Amino acid sequence: MSRCLFSSLFLRSLMLLAALVLGQPAQAQFRVEVTGVGMTRIPVVLAPLRGQASAPQKISDIVQADLERSGQFKSLDAAGSQLDELTTPDANAWRQRGADALVAGSMTRLADGRYDIRARLWDIVTGQEKSAFKDTVTASDLRLSAHRMADWVFQQLTGTPGVFATRIAYVTKSAGRYNLWVADADGEGARTALTSPEPIISPTWSPSGDQLAYVSFELHKPVIFVHELASGKRRVVANFKGSNSAPAWSPDGRTLLATLSRSGGSQLYQLNAQGGEPRRLQQSYGIDTEPTYTPDGSQIYFVSDRGGSPQIYRMPATGGNAERVTFNGSYNISPAISPDGRWMAFVARNAGQFKVNVMDLTTGLVTPISDTSADERPSFAPNSKMLIYATLVQGRESLVTSTLDGRIKARLAGQNGDIREPDWGPMRK
Repeated sequence: MSRCLFSSLFLRSLMLLAALVLGQPAQAQFRVEVTGVGMTRIPVVLAPLRGQASAPQKISDIVQADLERSGQFKSLDAAGSQLDELTTPDANAWRQRGADALVAGSMTRLADGRYDIRARLWDIVTGQEKSAFKDTVTASDLRLSAHRMADWVFQQLTGTPGVFATRIAYVTKSAGRYNLWVADADGEGARTALTSPEPIISPTWSPSGDQLAYVSFELHKPVIFVHELASGKRRVVANFKGSNSAPAWSPDGRTLLATLSRSGGSQLYQLNAQGGEPRRLQQSYGIDTEPTYTPDGSQIYFVSDRGGSPQIYRMPATGGNAERVTFNGSYNISPAISPDGRWMAFVARNAGQFKVNVMDLTTGLVTPISDTSADERPSFAPNSKMLIYATLVQGRESLVTSTLDGRIKARLAGQNGDIREPDWGPMRK
């Protein structure tokens, strides 16, 4: 592969959006389509909350969709049941219907317009109450409360924190304008963080979840900005000679990694998140890009063509000697390290198809998880149990969430399709 061809394919963060033809985001609402069957799923009954029929959101439906999308739960029919948090369920009857757990509750509209939401989780196997949930929210936060309830159920039954109340960022284009969106993890509740006539690419969440770094072409070249979501204030952190691309936060949020071509070649630098003079991490004769820190901040994974084709390498966070990590195939890019440090997701090209793979960093075992052929930019959920990536599904650009074994997938498709550049945000504080 020639260096010119490698640059156009590999540094797509500088080229891709100029060629994207993205559809109208339709206010960025999604249609979620869940496919696949998991090996072992917990059978759970989610009884409709008493009082939800007259509420703006059907809480139990949202909880059920969240849990099913995780791939770890199988919902059982609760039709006809009259249960709430004050009702003791007939455990024997539900056991006979195959249930391991049952959630029942109520939602009540208070005098001030807020909603009081309560639920109890029952262990049907033992017949004992396991945990209780309580939340009081405005009507505009009912979906958030449903996601919190799903997180509660997930943690109680798996021992792992849920991620349904987290957020994702992604980019769309419509009528010649680019939009950077922030949405719930299921794609709903989207709000525009930035609109621009020029491409916006590579959004990445800060560890605190209150800022996004991204690359904007509004200054007619790739420049890295940091954007405060609450205030909308932005600051330039990298506008050096040449291109400034591929930002990645350090775990403490104080610094950013970036690919800069200020010295003529695309090389890795470390930047203060407030701006200032960058520090070069390594001298390479190849193109080095797409850096990402390990969760403990001790190492950096990145992509380089120093060996003749794009492969993933690892080096100390302070710079120094790099070791190659990927050896299967001649084209492996876009590394993402799971928050628990166990997994690396990446995109591999095989027979002209680009597919998301997951590597066990302990054993080196690689598992292809995708059934599509134009995958891009995988990003892990903050509990390391799922990931999100962009791809083409039936010719339309979509986001897909997947379990790490690829068995359960959910397609998050805009009403008119076509969305790009996802990044899964951290746990909400």
